[in-house]
Amino acid sequence: MRAARHQQHVEELCIAAIRAIAGVRDLHFRAGRLHRGQRALPSFAPHLHPSLEHDDFDSFRGVADGLALRLKHSDATLHASLQPDASSDAAERLVFDLLEQFRVESLAADVGLRGVVHNLRHRHTTWSLAFHASGLADTARGGLLYALAQMARARISSEPVVEATEDFIEATRYALGRVIGNALAGCKRERHDQAAFAQHALAIARGIGAMLRGTDGEHESGLANGRVSADADRAAFSLMLDMNDVETDGGIAPLSGPARLLADDPPDGYRVYTRGHDQAHRASSLLRPAVLAAHRERLDARIAEQRVNLPRLVRGLQTLLALPNADGWEGAQEDGRIDGSRLAQLVASPAERRVFRSERVAPQADAVVTVLIDCSGSMRAHAESVAMLADLLARALELAGAQSEVLGFSTAAWNGGRALRDWVRAGRPRNPGRLNEALHLVFKDADTPWRRARRDIAGLLEPTYFREGIDGEAVQWACGRLRACDARQRLLLVVSDGCPMDRATELTNDGPLLDQHLREVVAREEARGGVAIFGIGVGLDLSPYYPRSLALALGDAPGNEAFNELLGMLGRQRLRSERGGTLRAA
Repeated sequence: MRAARHQQHVEELCIAAIRAIAGVRDLHFRAGRLHRGQRALPSFAPHLHPSLEHDDFDSFRGVADGLALRLKHSDATLHASLQPDASSDAAERLVFDLLEQFRVESLAADVGLRGVVHNLRHRHTTWSLAFHASGLADTARGGLLYALAQMARARISSEPVVEATEDFIEATRYALGRVIGNALAGCKRERHDQAAFAQHALAIARGIGAMLRGTDGEHESGLANGRVSADADRAAFSLMLDMNDVETDGGIAPLSGPARLLADDPPDGYRVYTRGHDQAHRASSLLRPAVLAAHRERLDARIAEQRVNLPRLVRGLQTLLALPNADGWEGAQEDGRIDGSRLAQLVASPAERRVFRSERVAPQADAVVTVLIDCSGSMRAHAESVAMLADLLARALELAGAQSEVLGFSTAAWNGGRALRDWVRAGRPRNPGRLNEALHLVFKDADTPWRRARRDIAGLLEPTYFREGIDGEAVQWACGRLRACDARQRLLLVVSDGCPMDRATELTNDGPLLDQHLREVVAREEARGGVAIFGIGVGLDLSPYYPRSLALALGDAPGNEAFNELLGMLGRQRLRSERGGTLRAA
């Protein structure tokens, strides 16, 4: 959890630097990958992938500067049109891309960005030493690519090679000089012209490709510098090449390809085998009053122990959600609009100046905030903390003048329930789509005051609600309810601890159906506008699904620190909204 929060903090600092240098607003990190809007950007070069475990913050800052310079100084369309075609060796495309990255990084010195130059140099040195220390540069291919990276960057940027490995690459550098020396000189000469530079980069890429193909026989002869096997050589090569398959950990399943469904699937590729058993209930209707009363008593006791500073939370929400709102008129003003009711006074006393009126504007939190809670089985361990979070938020929002909803989603059965039995009786057709009984729960609606809903909110402590999770449909449902509310701002906070999971659906369909559907729903709802969606990960980074996300450490219960982090996330989005997009309803 601490690592996820640290990563999020570092990414926030880096993305601010990237936006500032590149002049591009709609950039963000998702699962450690740079995105522009909903589109993941290419990985660009192998040294632009630092590790929190092994690299310092200066390395991350160097990566941020490198990414920013690539976006600022490289025409992606031109680059794609000039790069080696798909039939070319993968190594040639890697080398061409690496040289373009070195080109844009070399431009920082020309405009006096000394801090950026320092960061780039630090990152390249750190990556170089780590690659060399791993032993992967000891292979024929790894050594050749490593020497090229040192030689090309030094030539294009007019900086020395990494001193610690200069002797190691000397022989390879001499051999490379005879093959690509003239082209490297051309790269140095044409580094301000991307198209002209690309012609020399292509020549280098083809030369390196030919040399790499010539190393294939060395491993069969037992050479490869005499110390490593062909398997290790392939590992070195793939370390530089496999940059686009970014997998995530901590419970988030990577998207491994589109789910294959039947020919009559709906346009978005998602289908439901049957909705006949789906349910939506007020949470209080499923529990006896005595059970709800006991849950409420337990929740009140836990909240009292936490001593959350509710007035400060209310003030923070008021500041973030307040918008100017016309609230009548102020009369007897010395400027503004003429007040018709004071014209007689002006005639009687021509020197009188207080005959104007001005519109009175008061800040008002014209907003509705929905807290959508994942009630899957793994969230049962966090039920108490999440219930406290939802209850305190609903109360604070009401005191701040905003409306709130507290919703939950689960399934009405384990392992498919009646939907699965219907599918079995139908002969088990292939790829049935979602195969369980969806359960949507309303703990508090927007029109019900917190005082009347407080007993229902305590229903979040009921363990029988927590089964499996169908997140995409729940997000759609919550967004639909939000859009039905008359408010200038609509926010959806999705509280979850991982990816969608329904065992029956996963076992009977090809591909990550629920995972893919959640991504598509969030992207579609964001593009539609009118609702700002935030992912709150309980001990987990939800950025693979939600562009705006926060890894929250709830521990035993949410304290002041957790709410401060939540306000910080909303505050950062408010700033971005004022500069570009909007947090408000379209």
